[in-house]
Order: sequence, then C-alpha cells, then structure tokens
Amino acid sequence: METGKFEIIAKTLRGVEHILAQEIAEIGGEEITEGRRMVSFMGDKELLYKANFRCRTALKILKPIYRFEAGDTDELYEKAARYEWENILTPKSTFAIDSVVYSDDFRHSKFAAYRVKDAIADRFMEKYGARPSVSLTNADILINLHISGHECTISLDSSGESLHKRGYRTVQTEAPINEVLAAAMLKMAGWDGNSNLLDPMCGSGTILIEAALIATNTPPGIYRSGYAFERWNDFDADLLNSIYNDEQGEKEFDYKIYGCDISPRAIETARANIKNARLEKYIETEVRSIQEQNEPHTPCLIVTNPPYGERLAPRDLADIYRELGSKLKHLYTGGEAWVISSSREGFNNIGLKPSEKHQLLNGQLECEYRKYELFGGKYKEAATKRAAEKRDGRSSAQKQESGKKPEGKAAVPRKEEKAGRRPRPEQQIKKEEKPYMHEKTPLPAGADETAAEKRELHGEEFMTRFIKFRKPTLLNEGETQSRQFRKRKKKEEE
Repeated sequence: METGKFEIIAKTLRGVEHILAQEIAEIGGEEITEGRRMVSFMGDKELLYKANFRCRTALKILKPIYRFEAGDTDELYEKAARYEWENILTPKSTFAIDSVVYSDDFRHSKFAAYRVKDAIADRFMEKYGARPSVSLTNADILINLHISGHECTISLDSSGESLHKRGYRTVQTEAPINEVLAAAMLKMAGWDGNSNLLDPMCGSGTILIEAALIATNTPPGIYRSGYAFERWNDFDADLLNSIYNDEQGEKEFDYKIYGCDISPRAIETARANIKNARLEKYIETEVRSIQEQNEPHTPCLIVTNPPYGERLAPRDLADIYRELGSKLKHLYTGGEAWVISSSREGFNNIGLKPSEKHQLLNGQLECEYRKYELFGGKYKEAATKRAAEKRDGRSSAQKQESGKKPEGKAAVPRKEEKAGRRPRPEQQIKKEEKPYMHEKTPLPAGADETAAEKRELHGEEFMTRFIKFRKPTLLNEGETQSRQFRKRKKKEEE
C-alpha cells in the first residue's frame, strides 16, 4: 500500500455532500470533489485515519485500489483476477465483498460480487495452491465493488461497520434518527454551541448527543471499538493513538441542551444513551409533551424530528404539528427552529412560513428540512423590518456614495423615462379602452372604420395584443401564458 498521498472516497447520505466536504476540508483534505452521496479527496494515511475518527457526516471511508472497464461479468472476472491481491491478502486471510451497481449490463449486484470473489480465489489457487476464505462477519479485509455503467472501481473499506454507529447507543426507540443525519441537520442549522439548544420531541436523544459532541468538539469516533483499517498489513497503531489522544481541539460549552418527549420510555432511553456517552453535564431531559412546553430557554436554537404519521392517527398528527407551530411562535420569538418531516400536511399545520427548505432522506423516507425564523407579528411585517434594519446597517461611506450624483451629468431619469422601458400599463390604456379593441388593424377595402374600431381580436392576434398590455411581471419574455400555467401547476403538484 502507498505511503504518500492517494485518493480517498467518503460515502454519505443524499443532500449531505456539501457538509461532508466542509468537514474534510477542515481536517486537511485536498482536491475535494462532491459527487452523488460521496465526496472524493486526496490524502495520506493519517488523513484516512482522521476521516474515520472525526467526520460526523460520513458513513464509510473507502480507499480505491483498482479501476477498469468491463461490459459483462466474464470481463469483470478476467480483469479482477489481474490485480495483485497477494499484496493485501494471504491464503489464511478472510475477506468479504460489498457491491453497489448502477448498470444495465450488471443486473445483479450480488452476482457481480460473486465473480470478483471467484477471481481472487482462483488467483491464489494458481499461485499458492490455497485460497483466502470468505467471511460474512468480522472479515479481515472488506472490499467494496462499485459499478457505474462500464466503469468498475474496487476499493478497500477502511471503516468496517458504518460510521453512523458511533458506539454510545445502548438502547433505542422504535424509529431513531440516524446519527449522521442528526449531525448533518445540526451543521446545516449552524449549531456551534454558542446558545442553548432544545429538541421538544427528542426520542432516544440522538440530536441531543450529537449537539453536545459538536458543542464540545468531541470526535464522534471516540466511542468506537475499532475500524477495518486496523487489520490492514500497513496499520500504524502509534499514528492512530496520537489521533485518538489529541485533545487540542476540544472546547468548553457554557450553555445547556434540553430534551423533552411525551414518552417516559423514550426519555429513559435517552438518559441511558447520554450517560453512556458521558454527556450528562451538558444535557437535561424530562417527560413533557409539546402542549406542556412553557420554558423558553432563550437564547435558543430548536432542532427536532417530530412524528411523521406512520403510527399516529391523522387527527393526532395535526394536533402535534399545530401545537408545535404555536409554541414556536409564542415562546421562542427571536430564535430559529429547524424541523425535519416527510409529512406535508404536518408542515401545513405548523402555520409558519419557512425561510429555507432542504431535501433529505431519513431512512427510505423523502423528507424536507425546514428553517423557521421566529418573530412576533406577521411574516410580512417582520420581513419589512429586517429589510429596513439591513438598509440602516450600511456604512456611512456607502450611504454617501449611493447618494452622490455624477458630476456634469443630468439627473437620473424616472423609470418610465429610461430608454427601452415601457410605460406602466395604466399609462398606456385609457380607462374607457379595452386591451382587446384594436382600432389600428388594417381594414379591407370599403370596410366601415367605425365598426372596425370595435372589432374583437381572436387567436394569435388577440394574444399579441393581450400580452402587450399586460403588466410585465405577469408573463416572462419568450414564454406563453399556457406554458407558465403548466409550470405553476406542476410545482403545486410536487
């Protein structure tokens, strides 16, 4: 294996790629490229270890070792057998192959993995008369096969068990949120430990624990029992120990993290997980429904994962989201709330207008992650106030510069007087006129001009005159009214 820099691939969840890329940049990754549910970068062995130990939003860290093209399983077998597997395995080793296939030529991912397994075994039999064994559990070497079209990539899995399994969870509720997703949600919300944090429906406490780890800058791998790279033949134990024992980045957290849930069992589970993570100092939990919330804990950031409706009646679900919206509006004015859900009806019942929306996957569920800026009064009034504050916040130099008139030039003309600008429609059309009455249309010889002035237009000629007299904001240039209507309809259906 290489001792210098090499390509590394970090796998993640959909919609989280940019957060993972930021994490990789922070630990020293180079030539970072975002892809579909993955981020590739260049680094050395130390960075490979750090990515496993420190990246909160990575699921797997892979090291590509062999790339080639294959059009069918026979060619896949032939080219896989050419690789010098003896540099990685021995006849006494055990290995397992995981495969991901996006190709019309390789319909079965398990069969593709089976052919690579045959190629490895046959190569060893020809050279040594013995072969390494396949082990589905606790294999020495984990191999990842990725096929996209005809492009095949074989990588070594340096992580082993998925990195979302931190090691602090002792028990869990029925549908706990993935630790990687929870960390990504907190990162997207801008959480850095500079305020209180509340999860009013905390379940088994995953968001609470991930928030405490971020606030104290504690590496998520601190609880892990091991990694797959520890069984590689070039494993450096001293290097891993130095990374594990490095406490320079850890910081103090002077606020509190609060968690509530209506279920006593969920709070009991959360407390057990928090204790196992040794974070009791920073997190407080209690049995309390969303209807009973009455303490603002300001300044406060709210991040929560409410029920989606799989085990609740629609009426109960509506009540939960409606009460959540009410508490956000009246208890936490001046703060921010971030809510993830797959329930569009639930979001509607919150009754607040989101300022941001992000598409995420929670398991197999398509979800939206919405940001709400919390304020008193109406949304339009608050938006106007924020805009005014932004204008007032400009420097005096900017104000003076914007107020200057160019020397030797005439005053700036009004919008209606600028060249190329059409006057407003109300200036074009007199009150008694109608946009579809076109008195200047050419007449046939001998026609009555008085009747022609009142002639109604139809079809393309009507649309031409109609578009001309409509407000410019109603129709975009180059698009018909029907095309825009279809776009709006499609957007509403989505």
